[in-house]
Amino acid sequence: MNVKTVNDREATAERLLRSSLDHSYEPSIDIDWEAPLVPDGWAMPEHRVSLYGTELWEGLTEEQRRTLSVHEVCSIARIGLWFEIILMQMLLRYAYDRDPRRQHIQYALTEIADECRHSIMFAKMTERYGVPDYAPRRLTHELGRFFKTVAYGPAMFAGTLFVEEILDQLQREAMRDDSVQPLTRMVNRIHVTEEARHVRYAREELMRIMPKTNAAQRTLARYLSARVAFVVARNLIHRDVYTSVGIDPAVGHKAALANPHHQEMLRWTARKLVPFLREQKLIGGPSEVLWRKAHLI
Repeated sequence: MNVKTVNDREATAERLLRSSLDHSYEPSIDIDWEAPLVPDGWAMPEHRVSLYGTELWEGLTEEQRRTLSVHEVCSIARIGLWFEIILMQMLLRYAYDRDPRRQHIQYALTEIADECRHSIMFAKMTERYGVPDYAPRRLTHELGRFFKTVAYGPAMFAGTLFVEEILDQLQREAMRDDSVQPLTRMVNRIHVTEEARHVRYAREELMRIMPKTNAAQRTLARYLSARVAFVVARNLIHRDVYTSVGIDPAVGHKAALANPHHQEMLRWTARKLVPFLREQKLIGGPSEVLWRKAHLI
């Protein structure tokens, strides 16, 4: 059984390494960072802006709505960047304890290189749009430090899948929307292409790991996965983005959390992942309440 598992891992890693050679980008070269922004372009589809459909939204001008879309897409990119830094540290720890001659570990190192480029790409996009650094609040930042320290195995791969798959859903939609700025669409296209390999790597590894876990390990993995999902969902849109259009951050944040359109968007982003994590016994029990509170189920 052990030999078969290693062979399966190696076969997957070999395919992913070949794909990385054929379908990878260098954002500093492949994106024209000096290209002018489209005057009337959105940074994300209009109906994905957190206040869409609310009374606050009705009170904004068209220009303010587009401005808010810029700040929100950069907030989402920033939480993605935050988690990619966490993921790189977890993958390095994962590789540190294993045989680097194995293609499975060589792909882990390749993924780290991908995530490093993605982090720089998200940072450069935020800089190009000229918005503040919407870094996670202090508590979230420290929770990230805790998660990267204690998460291993199922929690590591499930947490990774959550962040990657919700970003993937938003980015796939935006990159096909002609109303969205070419800069956002190109950043999304690069991220979607390369993250598809990361998702496959994490999904297959979860399916290999879970049959070997005991009840205590599953309970811990469920809790850590649910906590990551809740924290990331609540921090996708930094409350300070509303200042850009003259809305008090606390008022905007409260309106977004109560907005049925925003809640449905969150469920939509997780619609493919939730059934998979249920199959792997990583959603269920008391910690499922965190998924529901985050409007992911």
